[in-house]
Amino acid sequence: MNDIIQAMISRRSVRAFKPDQPDEALVAEVIRAGTFAASGRNFQSPVIINLTDPKLQADIRKLNAKIMGNPGMDPFYGAPVILIVLADRSRPTYIYDGSLVIGNMMLAAHSLGLGSCWIHRAKEEFETPWGKELLAKLGIKGDYEGIGHCALGYPAGTLPPPLERKPGYVYKI
Repeated sequence: MNDIIQAMISRRSVRAFKPDQPDEALVAEVIRAGTFAASGRNFQSPVIINLTDPKLQADIRKLNAKIMGNPGMDPFYGAPVILIVLADRSRPTYIYDGSLVIGNMMLAAHSLGLGSCWIHRAKEEFETPWGKELLAKLGIKGDYEGIGHCALGYPAGTLPPPLERKPGYVYKI
């Protein structure tokens, strides 16, 4: 089995991260992998925000938890890196494009010894004044929708083995 397929099979969502900040070169490599995700007609509709500011990280953790309806928890599981993916709604494939970016980043993270987890509620975050203000501050113009987050860092434990695949997953004609 080749390395890419092995990474696809062995990658797991990480829900407990060490506080150690990953090397910036590793994070940059994960982000770069995201920029090479397939996109409809290669329009590259997504944008990636590497959220490193501790104050803004605290704000987004609080906002995401509030949207989730569980204000006391950290929906990012203590991940030291939060990558946010948004995509341009004017492109008919924007949701798929952004989803592929997150998938690429999660596989790249795993291949580099990092853990990751897809965190939802980015759509709701960027419909708030906080989200709109952040986009304006970054100079991101256009009609962008939050697709998701990639929580990133070193896993605080071992990854579980893959579960058996469900019956009826694949049909052949």
